[in-house]
Amino acid sequence: MIEFKLPSLGADMEQGKLLQWHVKPGDAVQRGQVVAVVDTSKAAVDVEIWDAGLIHELRVQPGETVPVGAVLATLLAPGEAAPVASPAQAAAKPAVAVAEHIAAAAAAVTAPAAAAATRPAVSPSARRRAKELGIDPEGLHGSGAQGSVTLADVGAAAAQRSAAAPMDRAQAMRRAIAAAMSRSKREIPHYYLSETIPMAHALAWLQQHNEGLPITERILPAVLKLKAVALALQRVPQLNGFYRDGEFQPATAVHTGVAIALRGGGLVAPALHAVGTKPLAQLMRELANLVQRARAGSLRSSEMSDPTITVTNLGDQGVEAVFGVIYPPQVALVGFGSVAVRPWVDGGELRAVPLLTASLAADHRVTDGHQGALFLAELRELLQQPEKLAAADDGKEKKA
Repeated sequence: MIEFKLPSLGADMEQGKLLQWHVKPGDAVQRGQVVAVVDTSKAAVDVEIWDAGLIHELRVQPGETVPVGAVLATLLAPGEAAPVASPAQAAAKPAVAVAEHIAAAAAAVTAPAAAAATRPAVSPSARRRAKELGIDPEGLHGSGAQGSVTLADVGAAAAQRSAAAPMDRAQAMRRAIAAAMSRSKREIPHYYLSETIPMAHALAWLQQHNEGLPITERILPAVLKLKAVALALQRVPQLNGFYRDGEFQPATAVHTGVAIALRGGGLVAPALHAVGTKPLAQLMRELANLVQRARAGSLRSSEMSDPTITVTNLGDQGVEAVFGVIYPPQVALVGFGSVAVRPWVDGGELRAVPLLTASLAADHRVTDGHQGALFLAELRELLQQPEKLAAADDGKEKKA
C-alpha cells in the first residue's frame, strides 16, 4: 500500500486545505498526474502524485485542513491486491454489494441519456484554457448560447478558485513569509556579494533578435538572466541544492525559483524546470505562462516544491540592487536590480554604459566568498556573451 501525503509546497507551509479531488477510489493514476487541489496561505495549488497505481481510499475530504505530511489517500501499487476484509466485514459485504449492484444497474439505464442531455457544450478555446488551468469544463455553468461554456466562464471559475481561500489570505501570506524569512535569518549564516555587469552588448543582441518578431515571441532580458544563472551554476554547483539534516544535498538539475509578486499582495517563487537545457524561446514561453498561472492561482505542487535556487528581479521596479534572504532549504539566492546608464571606464575611457548590479546571498555552511565570487564572475561573462547563451540551447546541464 502506497501512502500519498500532503507535500510541503514551500518552506513557509505548515498545513493545507483540500479543495477538490480529481480522482476517486478505483481510478488508475500515473506519475505526475494532478489528483487534487490544495489551498495554502499563498495559492490554490494543483497537487501531483508521484507514484503510479490504483486509488484505494481517500483519507481526507474537501474542506478539511491537514498538516504537511498527512496522508491524503492510499494507493495500490501495480499488481497489488486490495487488503482482505475481516470476517465481520466479509459477512456484511454481500448484502451491501447486492444493494449497490441493483442501484448501479438502475442508474446505468438512465445515466448516459441524462448525462448527454445535461452536459454543456464547451467552446474549443474554453476547453484549451480549462486544461491549462486544471479545471473541469464539464462542471461549469455556461453563459454562452444554449448554456455553452465560454472562455469567460473558465476565467471566472479560475478567479473563484483563487478566492476560495479566506478573505485574509494576504495577511496569512505575509505571516507565512515572515515566519520563513525569520527562520532563514536565524538558521542560515548568510554572506552577500555583488557584481556590476555591463549590459550594452546583451541589450543590443536582444534588440536585433527581437526585430520583426511579434510581441508574444520576443525575448525579455529576464530570460537571459535566468539562463546565465543556470549555466554559471555549472562552475559552482555547490550553490544549487539544499541543506538538510546537517549536510548539503546537491541538485542534479537547475530548477530556478522565480520570485513573482501577486496582485493581492505577497509573493511566490515557483520553479522553472531544467533551465540550463532549454532554448531561450521556450524559457520565455514557460516564464510568461508561469507568471500568468501564479497570479491566477493555478500552480502545480512540483513548481512549488522543486526550486533548487531562487532568482529575484526587481529591476522593473527601478531598484538598483537587491540583497535577498535565502529560501530554506535552498542555499543561495540571486538578485538583479535595474539596468541603468551610469559612468563606466571602458578601455581607459570614461563612457556612459548600461549597467546591471547582480547580487548573491549564499549559505556559509556550504560555500564561502571565493566560490561565490567565481559564480558572479562566470555570470558576468555569460551576460556579456548573449550568443553563448543562445548557443547553449542544445547543451546539457552538468550534474552537480
